[in-house]
Amino acid sequence: MSISTLPASPRTGQARLAWLDALRGIGALAVVAEHMLPWYMPWARPYWFSLGVYGIFVFFLVSGYIIPASLERHGDVRAFWVSRVFRLYPLYLAVAATVLALSWWVPVRPAVSRDGAAVAGHATMLLDVAGVAGVADTMWTLSYEMVFYLLVTALFMLRWHDRSGLLAMLFAAGSVVVGLVMSRAVLGGGWVAYTSCAVFAAGLTCLITGRFRRTAGYVLGVMALVMLVLNSRVPWLGVAVVALMFAGTAIYRWERGEGGLWPVAVTAALVGLAPVWAIMSGWWWVEPDVWITTIVLAAATFAGGMALRGRRVPRLPAWLGLISYSLYLVHHPLLKYFSELTGDLRRSPVPLQIAMAALATALVLGVSALTYRWVERPMQSLGRRLARPRA
Repeated sequence: MSISTLPASPRTGQARLAWLDALRGIGALAVVAEHMLPWYMPWARPYWFSLGVYGIFVFFLVSGYIIPASLERHGDVRAFWVSRVFRLYPLYLAVAATVLALSWWVPVRPAVSRDGAAVAGHATMLLDVAGVAGVADTMWTLSYEMVFYLLVTALFMLRWHDRSGLLAMLFAAGSVVVGLVMSRAVLGGGWVAYTSCAVFAAGLTCLITGRFRRTAGYVLGVMALVMLVLNSRVPWLGVAVVALMFAGTAIYRWERGEGGLWPVAVTAALVGLAPVWAIMSGWWWVEPDVWITTIVLAAATFAGGMALRGRRVPRLPAWLGLISYSLYLVHHPLLKYFSELTGDLRRSPVPLQIAMAALATALVLGVSALTYRWVERPMQSLGRRLARPRA
């Protein structure tokens, strides 16, 4: 992520959103470091907080802050979804195709099923809530971005979109309850991916064409909610992620004088408690001290960005935010390919590890800049043209 949410950048002249670009850049680098350090500099990886979870939490807060605002500002469901499709899918499909094309060299990870359900799950991006592993490891977070988009669309049509604080607390409380009662996804089976793909395709067509738009929005929202609660790979975590995104929306409403911050504090406290008694738990990154520290750092980063939003953002973090979707999607496959060439560096001399990490970082940044320039930006421009109101 999510990470694909910002509709503006310094290049568009909307400097007021540059602080969000910078936050996305910080989040992207944190996720890259999470995946790079164990392979190249394991001694440098922190364990008192989770770099990867920190990065994606920053992304999810940004998503929650900007996505509902974008939909409400334009008030056009068709334009919103056309722009989303052209923002998300071109690079996503390009990365998936590249990973598959190079599978003769670096095989697709075994967790990815070799059947039609995997194709259906990738087609909707609802991977993690459809029981499908992504061909690129980082694709799982896009599932929750898509769930959030579907929920926000349904809420917008119901005119419940201004209840962000309440929704954030309800989802946060839901994450605690789900953690207490669910040990795994309930639905399961390829039929979930096939059914959700068919409903998603039909619903998205209705949202864009305008035929049965309201009905389609409600159906897609209900589907997203059911899949989130009953079929997330880690059920409590999926619900907690959506709670954090609605917390981001609540912060946006507080900034506009439309609500208080106390729902955000309640949401953070409940999300902090979610894994404590969860049946499905036990990973190092959900140990109470690590988990809470990670949440606090992500919240502090977002708060710091807001506090500095009136100031000029340095070009480097703003640029990193601009290419962050590319950075997020391409870095993991690239690191795998680079490791195939360098071999296992975990026991190599420290100077060599540092040099190879620097080279890998330069490679990831360079390729991300190219994919932004030649894939993302042209497709975003096309999406904006197609999203314009029809005469």
